[in-house]
Amino acid sequence: MVDLNAKAEEFHKKGLNVATISYDSVAILKDFSARKSVAIPMLSDPDSAVIKAFGILNTNVEANSPVYGIPFPGTYIVDAAGTVKSKYFHDDYTERFSAGSILTREFGENGQPKTVIDNPQIRLSYSASDTTFAPGHRITLTIDLDFKPRMHVYAPGVEVGYIPISWKLTNSPAWAALAAEYPASHKVHLPAINETVPVFDSHIRIKRDIIIGQEKEIASALTADRTLKVSGTFRYQACDDKECFNPKDIPLEWTFKIGALETERVPAELRKRP
Repeated sequence: MVDLNAKAEEFHKKGLNVATISYDSVAILKDFSARKSVAIPMLSDPDSAVIKAFGILNTNVEANSPVYGIPFPGTYIVDAAGTVKSKYFHDDYTERFSAGSILTREFGENGQPKTVIDNPQIRLSYSASDTTFAPGHRITLTIDLDFKPRMHVYAPGVEVGYIPISWKLTNSPAWAALAAEYPASHKVHLPAINETVPVFDSHIRIKRDIIIGQEKEIASALTADRTLKVSGTFRYQACDDKECFNPKDIPLEWTFKIGALETERVPAELRKRP
């Protein structure tokens, strides 16, 4: 809720309003809203009737659990006619897409800073959907490639003998890296070698999600001010219509601030009981 509240204005600029729904009582939501200065509407579904109607009741929670009735953590994007256009859900209640990740995936840009590296063959820029988030958030990293005249790179899946672009992230218990998402390539015939190969030769964006671990998993990677660094490498070999240049490895690094999990509890008299 806090994450969505912080990004509410960005959603408004894109023509979307933001609201949440949970199984918490009105009293609990009112208390939370006051403590965290949440301005977006928070809807109470204490019997989980709406949650069940949408088919998002978290069935991984035991029926005798004090938190039975919670939904799977997720977000719907709904148009003015009430049609669900897209959805972002996780099975694990400790993980969820960040609001910034949803903005990035829905609209491409969300105002986050970029690092730009300009080489003779390509111009690479990279960024992240968020600079601040909490443990368990799923965020989106992006790499944009723009090509100098007549240049191309080989796409993943190219035959042995060519060097495709690749994006590696350092392994860490602090995050889980999902597979990179490449756009569709196209095939070109290269007269110099008389072969047809899959390439990229105009602007492309590559996306890759990482899921930040919980407190015990990220503790060893955090600095004293709760900064987390994620590093990796982008490898490519650029070619023009006559020659291929030496492969290059571009180091990448993202720096994030990790907020603490919500540990302050609502007053005992307001807590939901089994």
